Amino acid sequence: MTAAYDLIIVGGGPIGLACAIEAQKKNLNYLIIEKGAIVNSIFNYPLYMTFFSTAERLEIGDIPFNCLAPKPGRQEALEYYRNIHRYFNFSIHLFERVAEVKKQEGRLFKVKTDKNSYEAKNVIIATGFYDIPIEMNVKGEELAKVRHYYKEAHEYAFRNVLVVGANNSSVDAALECWRKGANVTMVIRKNEINNRVKYWAKPDIENRIAEGSITAYFESNITEIKDNEVEIQTPKGKITIENDFVLALTGYQPDLSFLENMGIQLSDDEMKTPTYHPETMETNVPGLFLAGVICGGMHTHKWFIENSRIHANMIMDYITAQ
Repeated sequence: MTAAYDLIIVGGGPIGLACAIEAQKKNLNYLIIEKGAIVNSIFNYPLYMTFFSTAERLEIGDIPFNCLAPKPGRQEALEYYRNIHRYFNFSIHLFERVAEVKKQEGRLFKVKTDKNSYEAKNVIIATGFYDIPIEMNVKGEELAKVRHYYKEAHEYAFRNVLVVGANNSSVDAALECWRKGANVTMVIRKNEINNRVKYWAKPDIENRIAEGSITAYFESNITEIKDNEVEIQTPKGKITIENDFVLALTGYQPDLSFLENMGIQLSDDEMKTPTYHPETMETNVPGLFLAGVICGGMHTHKWFIENSRIHANMIMDYITAQ
């Protein structure tokens, strides 16, 4: 066990890095612990994903994000955040998973990982929400052909692909797979494409559905997935279609049990919102803070990079004022 850090940041995404930048400015002895690669969630995005936000809204540390296109893509974002690390030379441990954060008698926290143990006066949880898929809970969901993450369209070319959902990831996957030659069917629980879908993609998918290039079943749900077929409950009754792959892009959720095990209180409603002070981001556990999308609990569309960068300043101002 080394000397206690002033601060340990759990999560090396853009908001975790923003917290580290502010910690450096305040001359705090800090450490970032990240379970995967730097900005691991962005690394796991689809290869050709385009952000809804413009480049300047993804900037941290007052370092310009130069991008030729109106909206940056995954590759540009990875390059930008790698360069951020080169510039600030973060104290960061990659591919190290935090198993437990526990406050000891007194003020110090003990942080256990799969590789080591650390002590810190303060801890920030900036872990995002991309780790746990929201499952459909239907028979056959465990089959290998069912995917909860989508990377690129090539392996789905010339195959019967069923895409579940009508959000950004579902729409992007449906359009990309169709353009690579897949026979694409969409199953959508509501009666329309989600209004949060990127403004340039929404008319594209709606036009493909209207012309019959992509088949969409609205107000419908999968009832069973089989090796070569899928059963769908539609407003007109149950149907069975041929199928090779199911892209169940039904969303993701934060590891809320991880927060509860630290002693963070969650709201009793379905959103499971963590308890924190809106001006300091400190939870009900003194010295334990939240930053970024994790603050919304199951409401994963409340916080983004562009509107939660300020959390880093709020937390660091509060820590240094104590």
